[in-house]
Amino acid sequence: MTTATIEPAGAAAPYHEPEHTHRDVSGGWLRPAVFGAMDGLVSNFALMTGVAGGDVSARTVAVTGLAGLAAGAFSMAAGEYTSVASQRELVEAELAVERIELDRNPEAELRELAALYVSRGVEPKLAHEVARQLSVDPEQALEIHAREELGVDPHDLPSPLVAAASSFVCFALGALLPVLPYLLGASVLWPAVALAMVGLFGCGAAVARVTARSWWYSGLRQLVLGAAAGGVTFALGSLIGSAVG
Repeated sequence: MTTATIEPAGAAAPYHEPEHTHRDVSGGWLRPAVFGAMDGLVSNFALMTGVAGGDVSARTVAVTGLAGLAAGAFSMAAGEYTSVASQRELVEAELAVERIELDRNPEAELRELAALYVSRGVEPKLAHEVARQLSVDPEQALEIHAREELGVDPHDLPSPLVAAASSFVCFALGALLPVLPYLLGASVLWPAVALAMVGLFGCGAAVARVTARSWWYSGLRQLVLGAAAGGVTFALGSLIGSAVG
């Protein structure tokens, strides 16, 4: 036998926290992965169509594509490693300065943090108390100052090795698409063009996951841009090939 519960008359309805979510505006892992692959696809596709426009053999186009894949992937990895390593070293140097200041001039740093909260609308007395409580733990104080003054999380700095490896892999995967038909026995350019067009549309559609655009719009936009790059380089290759010939 079940018993029913009777709510008292006039009882307030249970409170529910409103749901409020956002898309990941940083793009997470998807954005750098897709853009790395897109960079490899567009650059290698344009390189291969430019060489093919010069009326060379299929073997020459294939070798050019493989060389472009290797050169581009290593260049991207080296550039990304240097960029991220330099950025990390700069942040670490600034964190060291902040750590020294917190150790030597804790009161000045406390007032600086309180002033920051006051500038954001907190009452001065409350701002000073909040800053005081947050500054009790030196490591927490360093983290807060890093976030507020440098805009970084000292516990979540990017890894140069991870950045370089992911750039290498993503670029190589994108650059492989236009080369793949030649590796499978194609002797003309059109299969590579078709596969590259599919890849361009797919990359553009994937980008739509981190934007407000529809997947077909993003896909078509990238398809048009990539096709334009390939068409221009093919025309230039034809002109240069005719001039050299």
